[in-house]
Amino acid sequence: MARLTNTQKQDFAKVLYTRERLTQKEVAERVGVSPQTMTRWVKQEKWDEERNGYSVTREQQLKETYRQMTELNEVIAQRPKGERFPTSKEADSLLKLAQTAKQLETDASLDEIINAFSEYLDWLRGINLEEAKSTSVRQDQFIKYKLSRQ
Repeated sequence: MARLTNTQKQDFAKVLYTRERLTQKEVAERVGVSPQTMTRWVKQEKWDEERNGYSVTREQQLKETYRQMTELNEVIAQRPKGERFPTSKEADSLLKLAQTAKQLETDASLDEIINAFSEYLDWLRGINLEEAKSTSVRQDQFIKYKLSRQ
């Protein structure tokens, strides 16, 4: 397994703390940093604020992206016949919104991978605690591997 840089450890810790809502102690243990380092990161980077701001789901983001595209297309459609085409700025916005929608629909972020792993571990704990423990170690190794390739 590749060794993580401090930046990659901090990124991993941030996801576990803000998205998975683990305690600082749990995150420190999983990432391999001291509790003092975790406390410093949380305070300096204002992770508590970010943690509270993660209430917008991927589906809500996708809906909002499509709403913005629809609104922009409606503005263009209201123009006189022969002028119903986007300006270069509008075309650029539509392209960026379409790319955002595609990414939201297809890409699995590291956050989502971790969320899926967490749900799986919760389920597995109810069936086989020992297997859940060993799986947790492998999942952390996989996440660290993904971080090292970014």
